[in-house]
Amino acid sequence: MPQTAAASPKVSPQLASSKKRLTGVDMPPSQRWQVGGTDLGIAYLLENNSVGFLFGDTFNTRWYNDPPLPNDWRSPVMLRSNIHPGDPGGIVFDSAAMVAGDGRAPEITYNGHNGSDGAGTFEVTVIPNDAVAFPDGTHVMSYMSIAPWYNDVNIQWRTNYAGLAISHDGNSFQRTPTVWWNDGSNTDPFQMWTMQRDGDWVYIFSVRAGRQTGPMMLRRVPVNSMFDSGAYQGWGWNGTNWDWGRPCTSILPESRFGEPSVRRLNDGTWVMSYLNGGSGSIVTRRADGPDKAWTDENVQVTQLQQPAIYGGFIHPYSSSAPNDLHLLVSRWPQINGQSFAYDVTQWSVRFRSCLVIAVG
Repeated sequence: MPQTAAASPKVSPQLASSKKRLTGVDMPPSQRWQVGGTDLGIAYLLENNSVGFLFGDTFNTRWYNDPPLPNDWRSPVMLRSNIHPGDPGGIVFDSAAMVAGDGRAPEITYNGHNGSDGAGTFEVTVIPNDAVAFPDGTHVMSYMSIAPWYNDVNIQWRTNYAGLAISHDGNSFQRTPTVWWNDGSNTDPFQMWTMQRDGDWVYIFSVRAGRQTGPMMLRRVPVNSMFDSGAYQGWGWNGTNWDWGRPCTSILPESRFGEPSVRRLNDGTWVMSYLNGGSGSIVTRRADGPDKAWTDENVQVTQLQQPAIYGGFIHPYSSSAPNDLHLLVSRWPQINGQSFAYDVTQWSVRFRSCLVIAVG
């Protein structure tokens, strides 16, 4: 039984507006840190209240096959900013992980790059899912070890496993033995993660790899037990009620979920964003807590507004105030099979009505 609100007002599409492009070969991160063509831009709150931005496959050109080759393929890469996204100038990056001032931003954790993951498993690349930072300066990053692509156009990519990496300085991350292996049919629902700390718990929302049709799962783990896979508790329906410590039940109707992002706003509102793979739009939902009912989808960015979008990530400084929900939206447009951009844009929601109150 999906855990959704009984009724929520529908809101018309095109609620968000583009504020500024953040990455690209013509943008400051390219000149300062050789972060040109890149994807994702997952924003998470650091222990000093600055914000880290995790990027996946990154190049010093527009795209992986864009000349001049070689084009310095890296993933993950992290930039930082202490600028509020609602400032008139939008997000401005002020530093890069593992760099003092300007200079090439390196990978922040090991990546096999069409080779071994370090333990004998072949991986194409390593893609970040999300991260959380703790007051003592520890950071935990969830990532995916990407397996060779399928030929099936409906399953664009698959994973070997989802894993956790740890950092004690907020710069360099070490991959740990804590992993969740995918299954042979690429249907494990714990591969693509988003995480949010709330009190003594970290809440994890996850879906299948490859933007396939499947469930949205919810688990939680004590903050000091993230590397103990046995400490993760599922949120499940037993036919009568919902509770923790059960096998997971999908909290939403099964859908073609793309990259999920969940953040607890400073007023206690929980907001979820993801790519609806059926419509191709970035949508949001709202709840009063991680294990509460979620509202209907609210369309924020459509393919008409920006073609070839595939990820929308919530900035942790966002609030429920009008115009103050900020999304980092990735795109990968192509013409005749050739990519002409690979970048991330900041979007702002125009109307408060995007965060509707659940009823019923």
